[in-house]
Amino acid sequence: MFSRSRKKIILAIMVSLILLFAVTLSVIMLASYHEIRQQSSEMLERYVELCSPDQKSEPEKAPDVKPGNQEPPGSGPKKGDLPPDLGPGFQLSTFYSVAFSEDGIVLSVNDGAKGLYSEDELISIARDLLTKNKTAGRLHNLSYKISSEPGYTLVAFIDDTVTESSMSRLLHNVLIIGGAAIVVLFFISPILSRRIIRPLEENDKQQKQFISDASHELKTPVAVISTNAELLSRELGENEWLANIQYENERMGDLVKQLLDLSRAENTETPMEAIDLTRIVTGEALAFESVAFDQGKTIQSDIDEGLHVMGNQAQLTQLTSILLDNAVRYGTGSEIELSLKRQGHTAALSIVNDGDDIPAEKLEHLFDRFYRVDEARNSEDHHYGLGLSIAKAVSEKHGGNISVSCKDGKVRFTVSFPEKNK
Repeated sequence: MFSRSRKKIILAIMVSLILLFAVTLSVIMLASYHEIRQQSSEMLERYVELCSPDQKSEPEKAPDVKPGNQEPPGSGPKKGDLPPDLGPGFQLSTFYSVAFSEDGIVLSVNDGAKGLYSEDELISIARDLLTKNKTAGRLHNLSYKISSEPGYTLVAFIDDTVTESSMSRLLHNVLIIGGAAIVVLFFISPILSRRIIRPLEENDKQQKQFISDASHELKTPVAVISTNAELLSRELGENEWLANIQYENERMGDLVKQLLDLSRAENTETPMEAIDLTRIVTGEALAFESVAFDQGKTIQSDIDEGLHVMGNQAQLTQLTSILLDNAVRYGTGSEIELSLKRQGHTAALSIVNDGDDIPAEKLEHLFDRFYRVDEARNSEDHHYGLGLSIAKAVSEKHGGNISVSCKDGKVRFTVSFPEKNK
């Protein structure tokens, strides 16, 4: 079973590795972008503080203040006046500001001494921003903040052209290098995936081989014990201890048989031919009607005619028998629903019975070897938790899949096979 799902496991590991790499790159880019934006916002906040000196009174003169006079509010600090503890990022950044009086008159304009924006452009941008009733945000490559002070309103900007260009270049490089790395990872991941699953495959193979070898080795001594016990019973007649030996040996024989069935279903290449699945399911339903009747249950069948699959008749018969036996044995209601329907290009076999709700954590283990939902049950009924494992192995051997669901007191087993085209 493990080998049949090998491609799916390798594909899942490949996709996981590629997704992990892509998500990592995305997180790095987003974190870097957020950090740069945050740093830009903090520098703009500091600039606004520097543009708001202790004097809060409105200046008496317009922005064309003569040298030597006190600068109007918001004219902005000069590069040489910047405190040295602000760091190189602040020192090298370009800031602009426009200060307006309460009646909308321009008090001062700081064009950053770069010549990138004229005073008229900065004034026009600042006036537009004042009409939007927002105190902070972004406009093109400018981050802005509006600060209302006693007597004037300051619109301050920081030019993010350099950082935006750097981020664009970084994104461009990440896309190129990351894309190339993903392509390389796509070709390397199958090798890594095979290395990852190889120990699991070997462990699974060893387990199956152990079950197969142990079953074959036990088959002969069980048969010998059965024969000798039968001969002793003829000589001794009824004997309590001998009867116990025969009973336990019979249970051992059933267990060995089921282990051999599981080994054959998982490991043996069985001959496949065109099989009338309708005939097999109908025959097993008739065979189990008397078994169900003895336990006060009925089987309601709904079987489509002419459903054919490529498969092994003995194994498909065994699969149907296991599911019906499970429904009859563990169903709590009086009715069992059996259906075989054509669904597109598949043949879907479904068996439904009333039953106790099965927790989700137990439901996913129903097809595990030796697993029992009710741990209190023993193997007195010659059932050892191998039936559903055999059913799963048979369904996968035939290119199908088996599933189980439990809802509203109904337990449903569904097996789907590719239908053979006539």
